[in-house]
Amino acid sequence: MPRIYNFSAGPSMLPLSVLERAASEMTDYKGSGMSVMEMSHRTPIYQEIISAAESNLRKLMNIPDNYKVLFLQGGATTQFSAVPLNLMNGSRKADYIVSGQFSGKAAKEAAKYGEVNVLATSADRNFCYVPYVDTFDADADYVHICYNNTIFGTTYNYIPATGDIPLVADMSSFILSRPIDVSKFALIYAGAQKNMGPAGMTLVIIRDDLVGNAREETPVMLDYKPQVENGSMYNTPPTYSIYMSGLIYEWLLETGGLEERERINIRKAALLYDYLDGSKLFHATADKEFRSLMNVCFVTGDAEKDKAFCSAAAKAGFVNIKGHRSVGGMRASIYNAMPVEGVEKLVDFMNKYEKENA
Repeated sequence: MPRIYNFSAGPSMLPLSVLERAASEMTDYKGSGMSVMEMSHRTPIYQEIISAAESNLRKLMNIPDNYKVLFLQGGATTQFSAVPLNLMNGSRKADYIVSGQFSGKAAKEAAKYGEVNVLATSADRNFCYVPYVDTFDADADYVHICYNNTIFGTTYNYIPATGDIPLVADMSSFILSRPIDVSKFALIYAGAQKNMGPAGMTLVIIRDDLVGNAREETPVMLDYKPQVENGSMYNTPPTYSIYMSGLIYEWLLETGGLEERERINIRKAALLYDYLDGSKLFHATADKEFRSLMNVCFVTGDAEKDKAFCSAAAKAGFVNIKGHRSVGGMRASIYNAMPVEGVEKLVDFMNKYEKENA
């Protein structure tokens, strides 16, 4: 059966060449006589895998030397607790900008550990934009944002200037889609399953000075310091997810790095948004200046028509295009692994569908 075009928001499509390489190494990784799935994380051969993954990620993102890279278990949601437990340790106050469901959940979780100040929210217009904020609580231990809104298809078009207050960003559906200046953030976290690899691993990039300040009640598995001291191996890490993510870092480097990836992603997004802007059946839901490159959300304005389109698209080989269960409509997630050809064919299908169902 030919491969379909998988527009899932996560777990998402992976590069075919990466899958083929993993398949070729499945039962015998580099002459070891075993799969990476079977390896002890304490062996030299696995240490080479995790070390190479970190080295290549540092090259891709130009991560400064005063930042630690952690490959941790669990999804990004685990960091909703870990961040305040490690960083909300001074005034026990934190500022949050709520631009969607996940940033709202992060703020709610942080409120268990201290005082959360929601500086702004775009809930008034169903999160179709990102609020602009340039004033922060001087006493805040950190400011938290979700850089790309997977569910509503919006993204930040600016980096909040927080001064000396640490800026924390959930970049789960944004990371590796284009270059960013890591030094503008104190901590970045991202679940792997959207644009970086299979589910099960979460990346944390944290500035050195923020390590070692966890609150006394912090569970050891949520404390960054033991993971830093043990090279992400305080306990058994998500070994295969790290291996797969490492292969994707190699693939990105071999195909031009994040600069080239940004060029391709802009092209893919433009193909779809340009069609939507001219369509009489479909329309994009996010304000133009905040449209995501990774998650393109759109609707017909009629729930039954949305359902019919999703069904027709799936039959035509365009799967997982249904919008998040909380908002409905459609969502085409066009992460790095989605080829330009996939978006072109989706647009052709939508155009044909519109003509036949006008």
